[in-house]
Amino acid sequence: MFDLKQLQCFVAVAEELHFGRAAKRMHMTQPPLSRQIQLLEFELQVQLFLRTSRSVRLTPAGKVFLYEAMRILGLAHSSTISAQRIARGEAGLIRLGFTAGSSYSFLPKLLARTSSSLKDINFVLAEMVTKQQVEALEFNALDIGLQRRPSAQDGWETICVAREKMMLAIPRSHRLAKGRLPVLADLRGQPFITFSPRDGYYFFQLIDGLFAQASISPTYVQQISQIHSILALVSAGLGVALVPESASMLHFGGIVLRPLKMHAVFADLHLVWKTDNKNPALPVFIDLVRNHFAISDKTLRTRS
Repeated sequence: MFDLKQLQCFVAVAEELHFGRAAKRMHMTQPPLSRQIQLLEFELQVQLFLRTSRSVRLTPAGKVFLYEAMRILGLAHSSTISAQRIARGEAGLIRLGFTAGSSYSFLPKLLARTSSSLKDINFVLAEMVTKQQVEALEFNALDIGLQRRPSAQDGWETICVAREKMMLAIPRSHRLAKGRLPVLADLRGQPFITFSPRDGYYFFQLIDGLFAQASISPTYVQQISQIHSILALVSAGLGVALVPESASMLHFGGIVLRPLKMHAVFADLHLVWKTDNKNPALPVFIDLVRNHFAISDKTLRTRS
């Protein structure tokens, strides 16, 4: 089988139609160049050039083969460039897990920034609750995850990328939907729709802890894993709920989102990955996140 060096020599002679000039172009002497052409013709069992003491011309077969040779060399070059870019992390594929709530506001911003800054990095997206993401990261089924509660395991890293206030979701006809800002005590005895303690553990613990600090025993009527389902039940008049501010992006009719008159309570969103992940595109992506989305520790302490 012929090799790329033989094709390069052939193209040089075909374009120069002169062995001396082609040899100079290839940074070699004429005898080894002629030998490369002879080996190529022997391998193909085809005469590629008509040679006389005064001229060199392509045969009809040589003219056809020139096109194919240039195409093969072009593919080889582009393949080399692609492999080098992937090795540098400038191109590649990242498997990203995300919670449903992160897709309302933050995930679209992240993907928009990535598509403009890292054009040749593609994403395979998987919607998963935090617990599922942790398992997928552990078994290398994901490269990185967007989740509410970062893993504290050794060998894992995290960046806080978003922080949003918790808001009270109320049916528009509810007495707390207008007038003064509601306080936590106003929720005593109210039918309350909250998050599943299994699939929505982060929010369940956040809200339950809030009631516990205020010595309020909430009346939980439903425990649901997803924000949009909670809003659907609120819209149906089955109760009230506390949800992150990004829930406003869902535009549920018949619902009012209001802040509570109290110290602000925030829900954080983190990017989480394992430090031993070998995907060369991941460090480039993480650098972009650090530069454009990371929330500093100082800011986190100030808002806490």
